[in-house]
Amino acid sequence: MIIGFLSFILGVYMENDYFKMKLRNTDIKTEFLAGLTTFLAMSYILGVNPTMLSEGGMPATAIFFSSALAAGIACIVMGLISNYPIGLAPGMGLNALLTYTVIISMGYSWQAGLAAIFIASILFFLITISGLRESILHAIPNDLKLAIGAGIGFFIAVVGLKNSGIVVANQANIIALGNLTGAVPLLALIGIAITLILYVRKIPAAVFVGLIITSIIGVIFTLLGFGANTPTLMPAVPHQVVSVDFDYSLIGGFLSGFGELFSSQVINIIMVIFSFLLVNFFDATGTLVGLGNQAGFSKDENGELEGIDKAFIGDSVGGLIGTVLGSSPVTAYVESATGIGLGGRTGLTAIFTGIFFLIAMFFAPAILSLFTSPVTTSCLVVVGILMMAQLKDIDWSNLVTISSTFATILMMVLTSSITLGIAFGFVTYAVTSIASGKAKELHWSVWILAIIFVFYLFFGL
Repeated sequence: MIIGFLSFILGVYMENDYFKMKLRNTDIKTEFLAGLTTFLAMSYILGVNPTMLSEGGMPATAIFFSSALAAGIACIVMGLISNYPIGLAPGMGLNALLTYTVIISMGYSWQAGLAAIFIASILFFLITISGLRESILHAIPNDLKLAIGAGIGFFIAVVGLKNSGIVVANQANIIALGNLTGAVPLLALIGIAITLILYVRKIPAAVFVGLIITSIIGVIFTLLGFGANTPTLMPAVPHQVVSVDFDYSLIGGFLSGFGELFSSQVINIIMVIFSFLLVNFFDATGTLVGLGNQAGFSKDENGELEGIDKAFIGDSVGGLIGTVLGSSPVTAYVESATGIGLGGRTGLTAIFTGIFFLIAMFFAPAILSLFTSPVTTSCLVVVGILMMAQLKDIDWSNLVTISSTFATILMMVLTSSITLGIAFGFVTYAVTSIASGKAKELHWSVWILAIIFVFYLFFGL
């Protein structure tokens, strides 16, 4: 029924050349292959999200269903609204923010976390349609944006290493190297090596291919009895490949979280909502602008990419859809560059990507059996490496920048909290700007945020 409805919608849009396929020098075959490639490059999230969010008390099967459904619908919405060849799915970093900061560190339930995401998504949507995006974007120092993105990269990499036992807790040194001869850490290390090799060799959908190869090796380990002492962490031959027994339990779950969210301290509420808004805002902006440039879209007299405002609306609507369906925040994926590289130039690429995500909903048993924690570690580490690359654009000659970047990354990793990392980064930036005599150069909004962060650090924990 879904496929039939989509076929009808696509027929209407195609008949009127809504996607401007001739103008953008593409065709249906190219868009289909680009959509498939983008899906394969993004599909690792279907294994990572259940593994990560289940640590926060959310049922893995329901997370898989909500993630696939949210990604599928959000991609289709993006394609129809913006005509951009960009796929959307639950964002890396945003899922870590929900699990490890909001749920585990701050003690909120997943329902309250989703309620905060819903409010942040509404704010993001209002900022987008009101035209405030550019003003806010220019108000925050660029180096802070880059530091936050890189810090999240370090954070999720550490999460992957910790979950697979490559690094373990240590009273003397905080963390230490785990037993690398164990089945779980050894499989994770093999997966990291394989995925890095594939990525360096520029193999299409390297992360997904790395997942498949690592899961196969993991199944062999399991069949040989290696890792019998940790059976729940090791991949296994699926007892069932396809299932239509969907778990809808997370849909609408955010509605029951508002009471808990608003019964906590006001400063904590502000910080949770603001953290989701800030991370999603910067992530979406960098991704959409970067991919739009790669696709070769023309710019208007103000230097704005053609249709970029519609792309931001599509991203913000996708975030709302994801929250309602019970997923961690949905956002644009930089992996869409793979489809663009194959010639994807219209919203049809995004729509085909969305259709593949909807089809993937039926393969929950196989994916959840194969893509366990040590298998998905490679995704977290490689994505962390890619996010760390943002550091190359930071002004390393400026001590204000260096100190705030250092504080952001260090505290984000050591406190296992993305919010605390952001807070320390802003406060350090403000303090060092005063010391360097450059306080007047900062936008007034930065000072307000720094003051809020000080209150949060000392009175909101």
